[in-house]
Amino acid sequence: MPSVSIPSARRQRTDGRESPERGGLSSILVLALGTFAVGTDAFVVAGFLPSMAGELHVSTAAAGQSITVFAAAYALLSPVLATVTARLPRRALLVGALITLGLANLCSALAPDLAVLIAGRIVAAAGAAAYTPTAGAVGAALVRPELRARALAVVIGGLTVATALGVPLGSLAGHWLGWRTALGIVAGMCLLIALGVRLIMPVLPGNARVPLRTRLAVLRRPAVLAVLPLTVLGMGAAYTAYAYSVPVLRAVRVPDGADLWMLFLYGLGAVLGNLASGYATDRWGSVRVLTAGYVAMALSLALPAWIAATHVSLPAVVGPLVLLWGASSWCQTPAQQHRLIEVAPQEAPLVVSLNSSGIYLGIGLGTVLGGLALPHGATLVYALGAALAVAALLFLRITARGAVRGN
Repeated sequence: MPSVSIPSARRQRTDGRESPERGGLSSILVLALGTFAVGTDAFVVAGFLPSMAGELHVSTAAAGQSITVFAAAYALLSPVLATVTARLPRRALLVGALITLGLANLCSALAPDLAVLIAGRIVAAAGAAAYTPTAGAVGAALVRPELRARALAVVIGGLTVATALGVPLGSLAGHWLGWRTALGIVAGMCLLIALGVRLIMPVLPGNARVPLRTRLAVLRRPAVLAVLPLTVLGMGAAYTAYAYSVPVLRAVRVPDGADLWMLFLYGLGAVLGNLASGYATDRWGSVRVLTAGYVAMALSLALPAWIAATHVSLPAVVGPLVLLWGASSWCQTPAQQHRLIEVAPQEAPLVVSLNSSGIYLGIGLGTVLGGLALPHGATLVYALGAALAVAALLFLRITARGAVRGN
């Protein structure tokens, strides 16, 4: 199965070895800006979920299902859109995806009720599902193999920077200007970055169209099946509490107004964890990185569960725990993408796309579990996240031996 047109994305040096195309760094950075827009759109709702629920006259858990719908639509549409759009030039596809995302946010910003909001979120998921896997595969194709994990970390870094800056700033805009204005700002950002991608990205051809059945045949490979479910478990663990971060942070004695700073800390941890994962994966291997990440995630969720259950006040502890939670949540993606590309190098764009589906399936799973647990208290929400992190660790250790060669 053909991959993203790697020969087109590189030029030959005079000694016969391949080197990245000139301008490859700027292309990777603008790809990261696009994933920043996607991430801001995907995650910003968590910051103003209570106010959105109040204006739409639904419960916080019900409003949270707009996150679930986005995640589920993304997961289902990602492989379908990869098939339908296979022959499109990569730059045109990336620009079109960002424009779709921007228009969908305008629809959501103007939504009179939850049903229209959810419809807008489904269209937004289509734009995100077309953009993120393509950006990851193109970014990996623009660099030498030994730098691939770092390039993936930069592209995916846009998502993590969105949690550090986009989500808290969106929450701040939602607080001062209203959640509708916040979504309108996200729409404008998507359209502006679409222009940047059009101006900076090199022209890369599309791929041969491969039937969806053939694309999904890779799921029958034991090595892929040993890797992909871990993405769902790990992101489910991270998102069980994060989707409802405002109410569950209040349960660990975070005062009104300070939850914004906690979101900044989570995002800072996400950026640091993602970048460190790219370098550490290239040096020590993905299994070691993921093992450390899931241990850290289990601790960063189990301790808040204990704090919420015992009603103790430990303000000096909560901040570092939130930082660790963010780092452990987003150290997963570069390592998991690297593992999948290793076990299926000829299907790199496909497995990156499937991993993106797994990320959003995990987000949907975590949001559903968190929504079910939220009426019973934050202790259960945190505990469920910690339990999923432990399950992810066990799955990794059981399957790692035969999953990836060289780790």
